[in-house]
Amino acid sequence: MILAIDTSTTNAGVALYGEDGLLGEVTWQVGEAATVQVLPVVQQLFRWLQKKPADLSGIAVALGPGSFNGLRVGLSLGKGLARALGRPIVGLPTPEIAAYPFSSLVLPVCVLLKAGRGRVVSALFQTRYGRWQRLGDFCNTTLEEVCRQTERATVFCGEIDPEMASYIHEHLGQRALVATPALSARRAGYLAEMAWKRLQEAPQGDDPASLQPLYLSPPRLGAPTSEEKP
Repeated sequence: MILAIDTSTTNAGVALYGEDGLLGEVTWQVGEAATVQVLPVVQQLFRWLQKKPADLSGIAVALGPGSFNGLRVGLSLGKGLARALGRPIVGLPTPEIAAYPFSSLVLPVCVLLKAGRGRVVSALFQTRYGRWQRLGDFCNTTLEEVCRQTERATVFCGEIDPEMASYIHEHLGQRALVATPALSARRAGYLAEMAWKRLQEAPQGDDPASLQPLYLSPPRLGAPTSEEKP
Protein backbone atom coordinates (compact mmCIF):
# COMPACT_ATOMS: atom_id res chain seq x y z
CA MET A 1 0.00 0.00 0.00
CA ILE A 2 1.27 3.46 -0.94
CA LEU A 3 0.65 6.76 0.80
CA ALA A 4 0.69 9.69 -1.65
CA ILE A 5 1.16 13.28 -0.45
CA ASP A 6 0.72 16.30 -2.71
CA THR A 7 1.13 19.69 -1.04
CA SER A 8 2.92 21.45 -3.86
CA THR A 9 0.27 24.16 -4.37
CA THR A 10 -2.82 25.48 -2.58
CA ASN A 11 -4.66 22.42 -3.95
CA ALA A 12 -3.54 19.62 -1.59
CA GLY A 13 -4.29 15.92 -1.53
CA VAL A 14 -3.42 12.66 0.20
CA ALA A 15 -4.30 9.13 -0.93
CA LEU A 16 -3.84 5.47 -0.07
CA TYR A 17 -3.42 3.03 -2.95
CA GLY A 18 -3.01 -0.76 -2.89
CA GLU A 19 -3.13 -3.88 -5.03
CA ASP A 20 -6.87 -3.42 -5.61
CA GLY A 21 -6.41 0.19 -6.70
CA LEU A 22 -7.35 3.44 -4.99
CA LEU A 23 -8.46 2.84 -1.39
CA GLY A 24 -9.27 6.42 -0.47
CA GLU A 25 -8.20 10.01 -0.95
CA VAL A 26 -8.86 13.54 0.25
CA THR A 27 -8.50 16.65 -1.91
CA TRP A 28 -8.93 20.14 -0.48
CA GLN A 29 -7.91 23.78 -0.79
CA VAL A 30 -5.19 24.02 1.84
CA GLY A 31 -4.23 27.64 1.23
CA GLU A 32 -1.29 28.56 3.45
CA ALA A 33 -2.22 26.02 6.15
CA ALA A 34 -0.32 22.98 4.89
CA THR A 35 1.90 22.95 7.98
CA VAL A 36 -1.01 22.37 10.36
CA GLN A 37 -3.53 20.52 8.17
CA VAL A 38 -1.71 17.82 6.21
CA LEU A 39 -0.63 15.44 8.99
CA PRO A 40 -4.09 15.39 10.66
CA VAL A 41 -5.70 14.63 7.28
CA VAL A 42 -3.25 11.76 6.71
CA GLN A 43 -4.02 10.38 10.17
CA GLN A 44 -7.77 10.68 9.55
CA LEU A 45 -7.48 8.83 6.22
CA PHE A 46 -5.72 5.94 7.98
CA ARG A 47 -8.51 5.82 10.57
CA TRP A 48 -11.29 5.89 7.96
CA LEU A 49 -9.75 2.98 6.09
CA GLN A 50 -8.71 1.13 9.26
CA LYS A 51 -5.10 1.07 8.13
CA LYS A 52 -1.86 1.97 9.89
CA PRO A 53 1.51 3.31 8.72
CA ALA A 54 3.13 -0.09 9.23
CA ASP A 55 0.92 -1.38 6.37
CA LEU A 56 2.68 0.89 3.89
CA SER A 57 5.03 -0.50 1.25
CA GLY A 58 6.02 2.90 -0.12
CA ILE A 59 5.58 6.67 -0.03
CA ALA A 60 4.93 9.05 -2.94
CA VAL A 61 5.40 12.82 -2.90
CA ALA A 62 4.80 15.64 -5.37
CA LEU A 63 8.00 17.55 -6.14
CA GLY A 64 6.63 20.77 -7.63
CA PRO A 65 7.22 23.30 -9.05
CA GLY A 66 5.05 24.96 -6.47
CA SER A 67 4.86 26.71 -3.12
CA PHE A 68 8.11 26.76 -1.15
CA ASN A 69 6.32 26.09 2.15
CA GLY A 70 3.93 23.52 0.71
CA LEU A 71 6.70 21.53 -0.96
CA ARG A 72 8.76 21.59 2.22
CA VAL A 73 5.84 20.24 4.28
CA GLY A 74 4.99 17.39 1.91
CA LEU A 75 8.54 16.33 1.22
CA SER A 76 9.56 16.47 4.88
CA LEU A 77 6.58 14.35 5.91
CA GLY A 78 7.16 11.84 3.12
CA LYS A 79 10.87 11.52 3.80
CA GLY A 80 10.28 11.23 7.53
CA LEU A 81 7.79 8.39 7.10
CA ALA A 82 9.99 6.59 4.58
CA ARG A 83 12.97 6.80 6.91
CA ALA A 84 11.04 5.78 10.04
CA LEU A 85 9.34 2.83 8.34
CA GLY A 86 12.24 1.79 6.13
CA ARG A 87 10.09 2.11 3.01
CA PRO A 88 11.01 3.36 -0.49
CA ILE A 89 9.96 6.83 -1.59
CA VAL A 90 9.07 8.09 -5.07
CA GLY A 91 8.93 11.75 -6.12
CA LEU A 92 7.10 12.99 -9.21
CA PRO A 93 6.81 16.48 -10.75
CA THR A 94 3.49 18.16 -10.05
CA PRO A 95 2.63 18.97 -13.72
CA GLU A 96 3.01 15.27 -14.59
CA ILE A 97 0.45 14.44 -11.91
CA ALA A 98 -1.99 17.04 -13.27
CA ALA A 99 -1.58 15.76 -16.83
CA TYR A 100 -1.94 12.07 -15.94
CA PRO A 101 -5.74 11.70 -16.42
CA PHE A 102 -5.45 13.19 -19.92
CA SER A 103 -2.68 10.87 -21.11
CA SER A 104 -4.96 8.89 -23.43
CA LEU A 105 -5.78 11.96 -25.55
CA VAL A 106 -4.31 12.56 -28.99
CA LEU A 107 -4.21 16.34 -28.63
CA PRO A 108 -1.40 18.11 -26.77
CA VAL A 109 -2.18 18.84 -23.13
CA CYS A 110 -1.01 22.07 -21.48
CA VAL A 111 -0.88 22.03 -17.68
CA LEU A 112 -1.11 25.39 -15.90
CA LEU A 113 -0.26 25.90 -12.23
CA LYS A 114 -0.58 29.27 -10.52
CA ALA A 115 2.82 30.72 -9.62
CA GLY A 116 1.70 33.99 -8.02
CA ARG A 117 2.04 37.61 -9.12
CA GLY A 118 0.14 36.96 -12.34
CA ARG A 119 2.47 34.19 -13.47
CA VAL A 120 1.89 30.51 -14.19
CA VAL A 121 3.96 27.37 -14.46
CA SER A 122 3.22 25.70 -17.79
CA ALA A 123 4.14 22.27 -19.10
CA LEU A 124 3.18 20.64 -22.38
CA PHE A 125 2.52 16.91 -22.83
CA GLN A 126 1.56 14.72 -25.78
CA THR A 127 1.72 11.13 -26.97
CA ARG A 128 4.46 10.82 -29.57
CA TYR A 129 5.69 7.64 -31.19
CA GLY A 130 3.33 5.70 -28.93
CA ARG A 131 4.72 7.19 -25.71
CA TRP A 132 3.21 9.84 -23.43
CA GLN A 133 5.89 12.44 -22.80
CA ARG A 134 6.61 15.99 -21.76
CA LEU A 135 7.64 18.34 -24.56
CA GLY A 136 10.28 20.77 -23.39
CA ASP A 137 10.89 22.11 -19.89
CA PHE A 138 8.60 23.50 -17.23
CA CYS A 139 8.20 27.25 -17.84
CA ASN A 140 7.63 30.14 -15.44
CA THR A 141 5.61 32.39 -17.72
CA THR A 142 2.37 34.33 -18.16
CA LEU A 143 -0.99 33.23 -19.48
CA GLU A 144 -0.65 35.82 -22.23
CA GLU A 145 2.59 34.21 -23.40
CA VAL A 146 1.10 30.70 -23.24
CA CYS A 147 -1.78 31.78 -25.47
CA ARG A 148 0.57 33.58 -27.85
CA GLN A 149 2.58 30.38 -28.34
CA THR A 150 -0.43 28.09 -28.79
CA GLU A 151 -0.76 27.48 -32.52
CA ARG A 152 -2.91 24.34 -32.64
CA ALA A 153 -5.83 22.74 -30.80
CA THR A 154 -4.75 22.10 -27.22
CA VAL A 155 -6.35 20.79 -24.03
CA PHE A 156 -5.76 23.05 -21.01
CA CYS A 157 -5.94 21.67 -17.49
CA GLY A 158 -4.61 22.35 -14.00
CA GLU A 159 -5.26 25.35 -11.78
CA ILE A 160 -7.48 27.35 -14.11
CA ASP A 161 -9.98 29.69 -12.48
CA PRO A 162 -12.99 31.15 -14.39
CA GLU A 163 -11.10 34.34 -15.25
CA MET A 164 -8.20 32.36 -16.72
CA ALA A 165 -10.58 30.09 -18.63
CA SER A 166 -12.36 33.12 -20.08
CA TYR A 167 -9.03 34.64 -21.15
CA ILE A 168 -7.95 31.41 -22.85
CA HIS A 169 -11.25 31.06 -24.73
CA GLU A 170 -11.22 34.73 -25.74
CA HIS A 171 -7.70 34.57 -27.19
CA LEU A 172 -7.68 31.05 -28.64
CA GLY A 173 -11.28 30.38 -29.56
CA GLN A 174 -11.80 26.87 -30.92
CA ARG A 175 -8.12 26.02 -30.50
CA ALA A 176 -8.66 25.77 -26.73
CA LEU A 177 -10.39 22.93 -24.91
CA VAL A 178 -10.38 23.91 -21.22
CA ALA A 179 -11.10 21.15 -18.71
CA THR A 180 -13.75 21.93 -16.10
CA PRO A 181 -12.59 22.62 -12.52
CA ALA A 182 -13.71 19.20 -11.24
CA LEU A 183 -12.09 17.37 -14.14
CA SER A 184 -8.97 19.49 -13.80
CA ALA A 185 -8.52 18.97 -10.06
CA ARG A 186 -5.12 17.45 -9.35
CA ARG A 187 -5.67 14.35 -7.24
CA ALA A 188 -3.29 12.49 -4.95
CA GLY A 189 -4.84 9.30 -6.33
CA TYR A 190 -3.11 10.03 -9.64
CA LEU A 191 0.22 10.47 -7.85
CA ALA A 192 -0.35 7.22 -5.95
CA GLU A 193 -1.13 5.23 -9.10
CA MET A 194 1.88 6.63 -10.95
CA ALA A 195 4.15 5.83 -8.00
CA TRP A 196 2.67 2.33 -7.68
CA LYS A 197 3.63 1.63 -11.30
CA ARG A 198 7.10 3.06 -10.73
CA LEU A 199 7.70 0.84 -7.71
CA GLN A 200 6.60 -2.25 -9.63
CA GLU A 201 9.39 -1.52 -12.11
CA ALA A 202 11.98 -0.17 -9.64
CA PRO A 203 11.19 -1.34 -6.07
CA GLN A 204 14.06 0.62 -4.56
CA GLY A 205 12.37 3.94 -5.41
CA ASP A 206 14.31 7.20 -5.40
CA ASP A 207 17.32 8.12 -3.30
CA PRO A 208 15.84 10.07 -0.36
CA ALA A 209 19.03 12.09 0.09
CA SER A 210 18.90 13.45 -3.46
CA LEU A 211 15.12 13.91 -3.62
CA GLN A 212 14.58 17.67 -3.66
CA PRO A 213 11.73 20.07 -4.53
CA LEU A 214 11.67 21.49 -8.04
CA TYR A 215 12.01 25.27 -8.09
CA LEU A 216 12.04 27.19 -11.34
CA SER A 217 14.81 29.57 -12.33
CA PRO A 218 13.91 33.02 -13.73
CA PRO A 219 12.07 32.94 -17.06
CA ARG A 220 14.24 31.95 -20.00
CA LEU A 221 14.76 34.51 -22.75
CA GLY A 222 14.54 33.65 -26.41
CA ALA A 223 12.05 31.99 -28.71
CA PRO A 224 10.76 28.49 -27.88
CA THR A 225 11.72 25.55 -30.04
CA SER A 226 9.14 24.03 -32.38
CA GLU A 227 8.72 21.09 -29.98
CA GLU A 228 7.85 23.42 -27.10
CA LYS A 229 5.01 25.17 -28.95
CA PRO A 230 1.51 23.80 -28.27
